[in-house]
This record gives sequence, C-alpha cells and structure tokens, in this order.
Amino acid sequence: MTTVDAGGIALGVESFGDGRRVDAPLVLLVGGPTMLSWPDALCERLAAGGRRVVRYDLRDSGESTTADPQEPAYTLRDLAADAAALADALGGAPAHLAGIGVGGMVAQVAALDRPGSFRALTLVGTRPVAPGPPDDDLPDHDRAAMGRLFARQPPDWTDREAVAEFAAAGAEILGDDPVAARALAGRVWDRTPGTAPPVQMANQTGLVFSRLDCEPRWRERLPGIAVPTLVVHGRRNRFFPVGNGEALAREIPGARLLVLDEAATAIPDAAVGEVAEAMLTLGQTLS
Repeated sequence: MTTVDAGGIALGVESFGDGRRVDAPLVLLVGGPTMLSWPDALCERLAAGGRRVVRYDLRDSGESTTADPQEPAYTLRDLAADAAALADALGGAPAHLAGIGVGGMVAQVAALDRPGSFRALTLVGTRPVAPGPPDDDLPDHDRAAMGRLFARQPPDWTDREAVAEFAAAGAEILGDDPVAARALAGRVWDRTPGTAPPVQMANQTGLVFSRLDCEPRWRERLPGIAVPTLVVHGRRNRFFPVGNGEALAREIPGARLLVLDEAATAIPDAAVGEVAEAMLTLGQTLS
C-alpha cells in the first residue's frame, strides 16, 4: 500500500496484478469509504484476468488525506474529480471505474463529469440519489433494520475489539456475514490514522458522506452515461434495497443488472467469482 498524489490530494492505494504495467487495462476500485470494501479475493481474480487493479480510500478514510470528517471541506463532485485525477496519475486513463456503496455514488458522478477518464463502469450496492430521503419511486432503507441499527449504543471508538463487535452486530442486522464483518472492521481500525472517535467512525461507517454537499442531483443525467455499465446488487440488501439497482440499470443505457440472490450490502466470498467474471466480461466488450 502507498499513497498517490491525485490533483493535490493524497489518496491511499493498493495495487494488484500488473501494477507496474501501464499498458495493462486499469480497473480502479473506489472505496466505500475505505478500499477494504473491495474483497481481496475479488481484486486478485480481476488481476488474474490480466487487469491492473488499484483500490483506493476516499478522503477522510484509510491512508488518504484526513482532515475533519465532522465538517468535510469538499463535495461529492470533488470526490468524483479525485477518481479522474487518480486514473490520470496512475497512467491508466481511460479506466474501468467501479464503486461500491457510497463509492458507487462517487463513480456515477465521475463517469458523468469526467467521461474521458473512464471506459467502463461497475456500480455495486448503490443508488442513483444522494444520502437522505430517496425519490418517491425508489425503495428506502428497510425501516425495521434501520430501527435496530441506529438504536444501538455506539462503541468506544478507541477500543478495537468493541468496534469489531459493533460491526459484527450491524452486519447481522443488515444480512451480511458477521464473522467477515468483524475481521474487516479490525483491518479498517488498524489502518485508521489515530484513534480519534470522529475519524474512526468515518472509517467504519462512512457517515461523513451524510455531511457532504451532494448537489446538484445527477439521476436525471444517467441516460448520458455512454460507457458499458454493470450494476451489481444484493437481493437481500436492506440498506439500499434491490429496487435501487434496478433503477440504475433501467436508466443507464445498455446497462447489465447482476442480482446476487444471497448477498446483502457486501460482496460475499461465494459471489466473488461471479462478480469478477461479469467485470472481466464487461471489459472484453471494449474496443
């Protein structure tokens, strides 16, 4: 792992596969919010398919520039610009851009604002509108699950084990694997710069996103996405129910929808092969 200067912003990155070959097709994985939202096994499968794979942390997470996640001095469009700047800095533009969760929102805006930087798009477990109340035709977070999720007392963010337990319990509520979530939370905790509660919370939950300026809306612009697009969504996703992925696939011309029947918000180990194959196949359609 290292950091790369992307337009004056330090972004934490990790490379897989032909990381030093600028002629290998670049797959750029946007964190949601940290790079570890993308499973190691998926990164390795993509790399084995001949891709130069780079996953990275959003601002205020992991090894990327961290300032004040309670009052972020940047916008969603700034994060989108970071993706394009990173693709350029890595020498891999136009890249296959993939975003998961909140990173999927970044990826949508990046593909719209910086079309010359990207040649394919993968959107995993995300939706076509910003944090907050969704459009009337989109399913909102599962009310019962959110009630349980937000009724919990927050952990001592300075206590690694408490944070890992909190993550495991949240995963069980959301339908994800609590054992995998516990392990992931520990890895995220280890990579977080310091133990300040706001920083730890931003890394673990991505709640910094709810404080961002996400205007203007971008959903109405989705028909303007002109690159091959794959939409991946877990049928059991209680945070962004599957209707959100279905809407993305309808509104982006020619998009393919891959619904993972046994998945919720995370990409489970059992689905890594299917997702990797779909992403590699998407890349093969490019001229």
